[in-house]
Amino acid sequence: EMKEIDAFAASLGIEMIPCIQTLAHLTTFLRWNRVPVDTPDILLVDDDKTYEFIDHLFATLSKCFKSKKIHLGMDEAHMLGRGKHLDIHGYEPASELMARHLNRVLELAKKYEYEPMIWSDMFFRSWNNGNYYIEKTKIPKEIVDSYPSEVIPVHWDYYRTTEERYDNMLYNHKQLSKNIWFAGGVWSWGGMIPFNKKSIDRMVPAINACKQHKIRNIFFTMWGDNGGECSHFAQLPALLYLAEYAKGNTDEAAIKAKFRRIVGMDYDDFIKIDIPNEIVDVPSITNPSKYMLYADCFNGFFDSGVIEGTGARYAEMAQELYAVARKNRKYAYLFDCAAKLCEVLEYKYELSVKTRKAYTTGDRVGLQLLDDDYKEVIKRLYAYHAAFQKQWFYDNKPHGFDVQDLRIGGTIQRIESCRKRIMDYTNRKIDSIPELEEKLIGHFGPTAEFNNYQKNVTVNVM
Repeated sequence: EMKEIDAFAASLGIEMIPCIQTLAHLTTFLRWNRVPVDTPDILLVDDDKTYEFIDHLFATLSKCFKSKKIHLGMDEAHMLGRGKHLDIHGYEPASELMARHLNRVLELAKKYEYEPMIWSDMFFRSWNNGNYYIEKTKIPKEIVDSYPSEVIPVHWDYYRTTEERYDNMLYNHKQLSKNIWFAGGVWSWGGMIPFNKKSIDRMVPAINACKQHKIRNIFFTMWGDNGGECSHFAQLPALLYLAEYAKGNTDEAAIKAKFRRIVGMDYDDFIKIDIPNEIVDVPSITNPSKYMLYADCFNGFFDSGVIEGTGARYAEMAQELYAVARKNRKYAYLFDCAAKLCEVLEYKYELSVKTRKAYTTGDRVGLQLLDDDYKEVIKRLYAYHAAFQKQWFYDNKPHGFDVQDLRIGGTIQRIESCRKRIMDYTNRKIDSIPELEEKLIGHFGPTAEFNNYQKNVTVNVM
């Protein structure tokens, strides 16, 4: 399959560059105990079996991709040398372990004539209190000296909103190498819904800074954190806008016209796919369409950020999205799925707030009336699941949809369980609902960006 992808890309004049991990971010693979482990997501540096594994990676990739470029990863190894390596060898600074590991990996890469690049953050964290970002500064000589000249540092940043902040880090990176790549982000990792507008807001200043520093190589990541629910086709507005902007086309009307020619849809219509996260007007990244979908009706610690009366906005959003779906058959499935998510949230967004309010004020009649709301949410969740399943199987392989079945199915069962206990309480079969008697601590306001299902769905251990 990788060979097929490479051949297809080559037919279009596209060079496919494999991007892998050779140090951290390997939790899913490492759980099978096939290679030595330092901490649950980090390979054991200095162990020969680690490098045998990496050699096998290179051997496979060299057969599948024509490119001699390779991205070795190595980012965010926060606990490097603090697990099994510490037990075996004692303490060593992370910077020394990182340099030694990189050199051993480079020896293997040379065997396959690879031109390597890595994420650069670990060469900043080791002397910057674990932080990546830093104002313009002089990097310690020992860090600069330890950086291999043949390795391209890739500066990743998806968050800054000003050109100055990107400029600072590009200035710092030039001390490591004259050959720098920049990796921005088109936000696909906030749940079911993309962030086209906010990706553009953050990446335009990044592109401007790259132009000032004469950075010629830029790419945009589209990660699939915590479920990979977001359709990458839903990100077409940001992808085309940023591609055009990087090439020097800053005329927004011209960009939108080109979008219509290529995609076959009006740009301003398509970018409405973002709106399920726009329940509150805030400049920051916030993803209520995911965390309020799964928020518990009794233990919902996001309730403190819910502004009462705003849930009805989701009904309007659903109609906006259905209207877009009717305009274009090819991408209708994206907007239909997003619309059905909004229809769930029309009731679900405020359901736990209404429940707690009625219970704490002793309003048994109000609680009784919420029975219809609970039933409606369940009905709409079934409809959303069907639409989401259609979207998933159109865009992806089936692998991973088991996670969505479990999440959405679990949400349906939990809502039904809460509904039955409310009815038992209003019918005086039980004397109390203890979870609703706990004081709600306001952990988050309306600007939360919270994408971890396991932590979101319950306050207990999943």
